[in-house]
Amino acid sequence: MYFVFIIVLTAAVTVAGKKTSHAAEPSASPFTVSGFKIKGPLYFCGEKVPLEDPDVYERLEKQLLVFAWRQSQVILWMKRSGRYLPYIEKRLKENNMPDDLKYMAVVESALLPHIGSSKSAVGFWQFIKPTGLRYGLQIDSEIDERRNIFKSTEAAIKYLKKLYEEFGSWSLAAAAYNMGESGLASNIEFQKTSDFYHLYLPLETQDYVPGIIAAKMILTDPATYGFHFEKNEAYSPDEFDYVKVECAGETSLQLIAEAAGTYYKNIKELNPEFRQRYLSGGTYSVAVPKGAAKDFYDRYNTLTAQEQSQKDTKPKEQKQIYVVKRGESITGIAEKLKIPVSDILRWNGLDYNKPIHVGQRLVIYMD
Repeated sequence: MYFVFIIVLTAAVTVAGKKTSHAAEPSASPFTVSGFKIKGPLYFCGEKVPLEDPDVYERLEKQLLVFAWRQSQVILWMKRSGRYLPYIEKRLKENNMPDDLKYMAVVESALLPHIGSSKSAVGFWQFIKPTGLRYGLQIDSEIDERRNIFKSTEAAIKYLKKLYEEFGSWSLAAAAYNMGESGLASNIEFQKTSDFYHLYLPLETQDYVPGIIAAKMILTDPATYGFHFEKNEAYSPDEFDYVKVECAGETSLQLIAEAAGTYYKNIKELNPEFRQRYLSGGTYSVAVPKGAAKDFYDRYNTLTAQEQSQKDTKPKEQKQIYVVKRGESITGIAEKLKIPVSDILRWNGLDYNKPIHVGQRLVIYMD
């Protein structure tokens, strides 16, 4: 059972000389530390957490305190859980995997599609590129399926299944997910124990499983930690249809948005895996707002025909090579040549947030 709530706390305010109340952030102290005690028994994926071990208790307590004091983050966990956790729960159940694994996504990404780490991990389940590719995700300059809740969840399920088969414990599978399976296997062999709670691992990994457990404790019993919520205030799952889009050549997401009767912003938000403004030639499954699939293909074919007609009557563009000089930027080059920045990025498969370098050769099309 997933928990979706919004925080509701009472704060006294004065309106027209009268005191009333309104929803507010939690109070400065979500609980009394002196009265705070973790009670057992406690389990992660059916595996008992040894609270009698002082180190385990301290690490779990630390994670609980850190999360509970990051009040706005916990509130957003609660609200986003309504949008994303139902699908994760469904797929875990269909794969006969423990429901507790859904809290890994909460800890990994706070359920944000575009979030990245210092180790270049991206998306809901924080895959690094090599692991994502290994488990079937498309990751390139145009598409990054780590940002897609459905595709990345399938990859995470495959990876966690493999880790459980290798290590025989969900706690160890989670640890391997965090630090890598070869590193964990090496530590198990050297330390001669396969009990996660008895292994000395990188400090981040030692805190990782307690962090997942702490997230579970807060999300399943928020009131204990000072959070009081109303279920109907959680974010709802996105409602959408899928359309199969065949692109004869480079196709603008703006054109797809127009064919769907919506805005470019909506297409980008429903398809966070699309990194550019354009899709190159090929066939794509594109999420569009609910109901927009009706008559989509008629509008799409009309718009693409109109665009092709305009291209046919437009003077042919000439391909040129521009060599980047010292101190130049994409924006400066675009202004100098009087062409849109987006065109230079598209022609060269560049990312606006990544710098260009001296001597780099850029393809430019001029009328």
